[in-house]
Amino acid sequence: MAVLRRMARRAQGAYAGADDPLDAAQERRVRAVLALGGVPQADLPDGVQQVRLRLLERVARGDEAPRDVSAWAAVVASNLAMDWHRAKRRQERLGERLASLRQLEHPSGEDSSVLSLAVAQGLDELPDAQRQVLVLRFYADLPVRGIAEELGIPEGTVKSRLHTAVRALRDRLHEDEVV
Repeated sequence: MAVLRRMARRAQGAYAGADDPLDAAQERRVRAVLALGGVPQADLPDGVQQVRLRLLERVARGDEAPRDVSAWAAVVASNLAMDWHRAKRRQERLGERLASLRQLEHPSGEDSSVLSLAVAQGLDELPDAQRQVLVLRFYADLPVRGIAEELGIPEGTVKSRLHTAVRALRDRLHEDEVV
């Protein structure tokens, strides 16, 4: 019995006891998911704050701690990105924003920036549901099972969306003669 209580306290303490419910790595992941989801650089701090707020609201309601706070935060960030798209009607293309961010962070070579731009534009053209699972799987590095649990959909649906999204992105890159 004491072991269970200690485990419950540890789970709650994973995000309830700290001043900031997200550690630095979790915040970077949330920022990356928001950026890859098309949220402009200027809106990223607000997105991170929204994730923190939702985590604190869970604590205030007395909800059970997520098993993996990082995965939970990535899914919340992905949902926020989708909400942002619906509300803002996207004024700029995701590809241009991501390419400019990529050049600022890694001014390596033209080949990588061309590939980055092509991938970003390909992501931009995917339906929201496909983009969401692709970003969560390959950029937030969540397993299929974790994505399914967090989104509340069957694993088969996640796999199907991933398959369709990867095929569409691959076709786009071949069509543009990038790969």
